[in-house]
Amino acid sequence: MTKFTRRAMLLASAATLATAISLPAAFAADETIKVGILHSLSGTMAISESTLKDAMLMLIEEQNAKGGLLGKQLEAVVVDPASDWPLFAEKARELISADKVSAVFGCWTSVSRKSVLPVFKELNNVLFYPVQYEGEESERNVFYTGAAPNQQAIPAVDYLMEEEEVERWVLAGTDYVYPRTTNKILEAYLKSKGVAEEDIMINYTPFGHSDWQTIVSDIKSFGSAGKKTAVVSTVNGDANVPFYKELGNQGVKASDIPVVAFSVGEEELAGFDTAPLVGHLAAWNYFQSVDAPENAAFIEKWKAFTSAERVTNDPMEAHYIGFNMWIKAVEKAGSTDPDAVIDAIVGVEVPNLTGGMSEMLANHHITKPVLIGEIQADGQFEVVSRTDDLVPGDAWSDYLPESAVLKADWVDLKCGNYNTETETCVGTVSN
Repeated sequence: MTKFTRRAMLLASAATLATAISLPAAFAADETIKVGILHSLSGTMAISESTLKDAMLMLIEEQNAKGGLLGKQLEAVVVDPASDWPLFAEKARELISADKVSAVFGCWTSVSRKSVLPVFKELNNVLFYPVQYEGEESERNVFYTGAAPNQQAIPAVDYLMEEEEVERWVLAGTDYVYPRTTNKILEAYLKSKGVAEEDIMINYTPFGHSDWQTIVSDIKSFGSAGKKTAVVSTVNGDANVPFYKELGNQGVKASDIPVVAFSVGEEELAGFDTAPLVGHLAAWNYFQSVDAPENAAFIEKWKAFTSAERVTNDPMEAHYIGFNMWIKAVEKAGSTDPDAVIDAIVGVEVPNLTGGMSEMLANHHITKPVLIGEIQADGQFEVVSRTDDLVPGDAWSDYLPESAVLKADWVDLKCGNYNTETETCVGTVSN
């Protein structure tokens, strides 16, 4: 805990300094293209989001070294929404209306993303969202570069079923839209695979939850019924630290009840004593340990930029992909105008960090490989499973009746939720 506490203090100190980062005053405002960075630098989500701010600063610096964009330098404008969901909307409006940014890269939790959606639609700007999420959404002004459920949650469950022969399931999550919707999809999927309702346990805890003793005890009890049991975790933010610590305290080993996490990567593990975690799993589309020339080059640049032994992770790769897609779309359109970028970006392909090319699809999701990683003692992941091909992101789940009939297509249909039965654009579907 000492390491995490010190790290949290450092993040908080950095947050007080990084409210607005820009190029030297020699550049007048109209001589630069402003890029908004909307990530929490303080509060419960700073453990995950602060690194994404730094990743964006590195990418912008690298692009400027190449000559910038459309003959201009890029200027990063950083704000801190402080893990406060309504404040995300306020800061997004500030970036677009006051700072006149051409695009925004940001948000982590789905509740923060949903908080800013009305702002991006009203002011007609573009958001690149870099984190795995629950799906059930496709917005004209948003590009989803993290995983949809069919690119993370469903493959993770398939792996546990096929490789670990899991029969009982604990769906444990933080109490907000991403875990609840993801678990709704997973519950339907498990039942479609013949899993009985009594073999599914669902539990939610608030952000920053710290007292896991009773819940871990319940998990142990649930796993003692003679059937192989696993935990599918959508626990988010710094609540993961005491959760995994309590698993270790109560002797819950990966060989007995494996945990597969969707929100724990290399950055989060940097705050853990990893000894009790060895053998537990995570499902992502990228791990630092991936052996690919693109990844090696990215890691080298990251370490040089940060001057520290800081890790890389999946959402960083998502920003790498999304930023490069935006660059190509702007160059293709010859303009940073959001309407022009939205029209130009579909079909754009850029390298990912695992050795392939990711494409922006008409539903504003991208193609990604799916990787299952096993936690190692050094805080890295050994990849134990990987899809042969890149998986196209699916905005609407095939396992929820109200979603299975929906299709997102912003090119031909100009709609994010087109009902294929009624052949109408039905508007927002509530989760």
